[in-house]
Amino acid sequence: MSTSDLIVLVIIFFATSFIGVVTGSNSLIAVPAMFQLGISAKTAVATNMFALVFMSVGGTIPFLRNGSIEVRRILPLLGITVFASAAGAGLVGLITDVSLKLIVSIAMIVVAFFILLKPKMGIEKAETVSRRSLFLTFILTFLLGVYGGLFSGGYVTVLTTVLVAFFGMSFKEAVGSTKLINVVSSLVATLVFMWQGLVDYWLGVILGVTMFAAAYIGAHYAVKLNDRWLKAIFLITVFALAIKTIFDFLR
Repeated sequence: MSTSDLIVLVIIFFATSFIGVVTGSNSLIAVPAMFQLGISAKTAVATNMFALVFMSVGGTIPFLRNGSIEVRRILPLLGITVFASAAGAGLVGLITDVSLKLIVSIAMIVVAFFILLKPKMGIEKAETVSRRSLFLTFILTFLLGVYGGLFSGGYVTVLTTVLVAFFGMSFKEAVGSTKLINVVSSLVATLVFMWQGLVDYWLGVILGVTMFAAAYIGAHYAVKLNDRWLKAIFLITVFALAIKTIFDFLR
């Protein structure tokens, strides 16, 4: 890889991580950019996952310091994610299936409309969560964890919506919680990819440091925003990314 190509990747990964710390879905832009520069599909996905560990840690720290993450509450979700991500990473052969990204993009639009049609969702924290909603949260966390371990593009976005819609979290709580959950998801998947010999460590460390810095800065500002602003940023970015992915698929 030439120096100019590396600089382009660093810029893309920094910009997408800065915004993606709130919205997720940065892999929908970052991984295709790696494809365009001639990196093989499996190596691109594995190396991006390696770098996502750094990003997730960088994004988690400000939220933990701010007290926006109830670690005890999401412990069951972390446990579910460990097994789901390992299963997803083991299915790495499916990463070239473009229909998978199309399904996720459609899901992103559906969940965005779901939130948009409920003005108070994510703004006011739910006092109680029904058993049905709790069960649905666990099931969706597992299914999303499998996808997150496989590719990750859109994983955090949909998971954020699940925590807001069914787990009764505010947007700030959900954004912070998904960062910690994604530490587990990306780390487990990365270990599987490392075992398979798919990670480009030299590139991964450079991109990982870039993503850590961008996510830390982005999260530092995100914790200062109220839930209405976070919701607005989330919805605008989700619609834009989902439409872009569908457009790319049709083209």
